Amino acid sequence: MAIVQQVIKAPVQQVWAVLADGWTYSDWVVGTAHMRNVDDGWPAVGTRLHHRAGPWPFSLEDSSLVLECEPERKLVLRVKLWPAGEAIVVFALEPVGPDATRVSLGEDFAAGPLRWVRNKLNDLVLHQRNKETLNRLSDIARRQKTPD
Repeated sequence: MAIVQQVIKAPVQQVWAVLADGWTYSDWVVGTAHMRNVDDGWPAVGTRLHHRAGPWPFSLEDSSLVLECEPERKLVLRVKLWPAGEAIVVFALEPVGPDATRVSLGEDFAAGPLRWVRNKLNDLVLHQRNKETLNRLSDIARRQKTPD
């Protein structure tokens, strides 16, 4: 599993607030072009994000399923983008003092053609994409107001 980490200068509650708002995913997840719908109760286990990924007019519609949710600690998703395949994505949050959070983002292909074409170039592209995703998450989380 490819893992990228970043310390975000925001309390864990602010970072979690972004993860828990499914409508923001197209703002910070690189490759997600549009949120079509977010299930009620997101991010409870079994709920889904319905998204479009990739550039228009070649974008694909699919969904991401919550496999595990520990508020303010961990979110595990099964991200689908067929016909390319599926990936397991893990967000782990760890407080680093009162005003900073270490976020780990792990991703591994779980099914489909992408699972079988794994190589150094793909790993490098995935690493850079996830690094940029965390940069965008950081920008939004630092501007969030802490939930009351």
